[in-house]
Amino acid sequence: MTQQNNDQDYNAFLSAVANQKEVWILTDQHGSVMLNTDDEDCVPVWASEAEAAAWISDEWKDCEPEAIPLKVWQHRWTAGLEEDEFCVVVSPKENQDGLVIHPEDLDADLRKAIKKANS
Repeated sequence: MTQQNNDQDYNAFLSAVANQKEVWILTDQHGSVMLNTDDEDCVPVWASEAEAAAWISDEWKDCEPEAIPLKVWQHRWTAGLEEDEFCVVVSPKENQDGLVIHPEDLDADLRKAIKKANS
C-alpha cells in the first residue's frame, strides 16, 4: 500500500467518524479484539459497522462489531489505551495493514476533523 492510499484511507476514516460520532471496534467474550504488529499491541478501529464486520472470519468468527460513541472514545478509551501503552490500528482490511497510530495522535486528528465537519 502506498503512503498516499494510507493517507486517503485515514482521512476518510477521520471524516466518517467526525460525521457519525462513533468508532467501531470488534469485541468477543473477552472484550475488545487486539492485534499485534512487530512493535505494538493495537486495538483495531473502523468507521462503520460494515467495515468492522468485514474483518470477522475464521479466528474472529465469535466477534461482533460494537459502536463506541465518539465522546466515550475520546474521554475513556484514548486515556486508557495510552495508559496501557496500546496503539490503535485504523481501518485494517484483509491482506492490508491499517495505519498504526498512538491514541493521543488519533484524538488530536479527530478533534481537527470534528472542527472541520462543524464549520
